[in-house]
Amino acid sequence: MQKNTSTLLQTYLQYQGSPFSDPGFSAPELQLSSLPPAAVSFQTWHALGDQERLGHAQGAFLALTQHLQLVGDDQSDLNPGSPILLAQLGAARLRAQGLLGNVAAIMAALGLPIPPEEDTLGFVPFGASAFQRKCRGYVVTREYGHWTDRAVQDLALLKAKYPR
Repeated sequence: MQKNTSTLLQTYLQYQGSPFSDPGFSAPELQLSSLPPAAVSFQTWHALGDQERLGHAQGAFLALTQHLQLVGDDQSDLNPGSPILLAQLGAARLRAQGLLGNVAAIMAALGLPIPPEEDTLGFVPFGASAFQRKCRGYVVTREYGHWTDRAVQDLALLKAKYPR
């Protein structure tokens, strides 16, 4: 899954044109208020309790599922002749949904409350320019990779804490 996130980001950038497809493109300052960033200090991350850790992952992958659908819709409009990109975005959305379900199952197994699903996108500006939609897609595909990496670490920590 982690390899797929890197491939998705590179494919996404390739299809957006300059400046996104320029070598070394990075814009870490770009964020979306409707998508929680995965970045957190190591000390903060390590101090999270099970409920917080899983709750953060559950909220992130719920938001990512919805955002990946939006990015897929945007790219269908912006890059209709890009079946590889559209397929990768669809597969990423399905993987995010699967991880969301797995996190909910782990929470249930641990007796933790599962937060209700909600609309994390809120109102989407349908008049967004092509550049704004490309920026939004960049942030979503980048954060999808970061959250996947963090989820792997979260689950490894929980696996060590609760061996079979």
